[in-house]
Amino acid sequence: MLYRRALALVDEANDLEQAAHALSAGWEAEIRIAAEILFPSRLLLACLDRFGQESPGTRLELIESVLGGTSDALLKGEADLVISPQLPPGFLGDPLMRIRLRAVAHADHPLHHYDRELTYRDLRAYRHVVVRDSGANRDRRTATVEVDQRWTVSQVATSIQAVCMGYGFAWLPEEHIREELRTGMLRPLPLREGGTREASLYLILANPDFAGPGVRRLAEIIRESVGSEYFFKME
Repeated sequence: MLYRRALALVDEANDLEQAAHALSAGWEAEIRIAAEILFPSRLLLACLDRFGQESPGTRLELIESVLGGTSDALLKGEADLVISPQLPPGFLGDPLMRIRLRAVAHADHPLHHYDRELTYRDLRAYRHVVVRDSGANRDRRTATVEVDQRWTVSQVATSIQAVCMGYGFAWLPEEHIREELRTGMLRPLPLREGGTREASLYLILANPDFAGPGVRRLAEIIRESVGSEYFFKME
């Protein structure tokens, strides 16, 4: 019991030391952000630019992660601020936004020639493009369907390009494929069920009690930007 208590006291002392350094130096010299790749990159970059104009002396390190990889960055102490689809044990976060994913394929893909509603059985004969969970303990079954052919990639941009080239189908975030849907290059698959999926994203401070002014300001900018663009709150 004494040993566990001593470890807790050492951790608290380290937190106090870090907080003292941050306060004495003003805004942090560096801020590390881990962001789930489902979060719109154009919006995130705009937030980073806005923050950079307010604190040009603060360096920003962006970790782009998928599912469990975002939680790993938080649990390993590799990030000060996190946008995650999960709330790891021991952490609290604020609901930030919902992301909608649509099952899509190229307009000329054979799945669009059935002229009827599709079922998961229809998908089995075609290639499914999946983005790999970047977490250390990833679940290979996450957000996928049982098919004979599958490509697993590490970036959503690669998945989008593969689908745009007609190499398969995928569930892709609507925000990332606005132009492709508008031009008709990609078309939603007429699935009887499951054609649309939703993911919730949370904004998490790694250590809210000792977060520096820069981390808090960047979190505020992200909240404001999401709120002004999407005009809705999670229920």
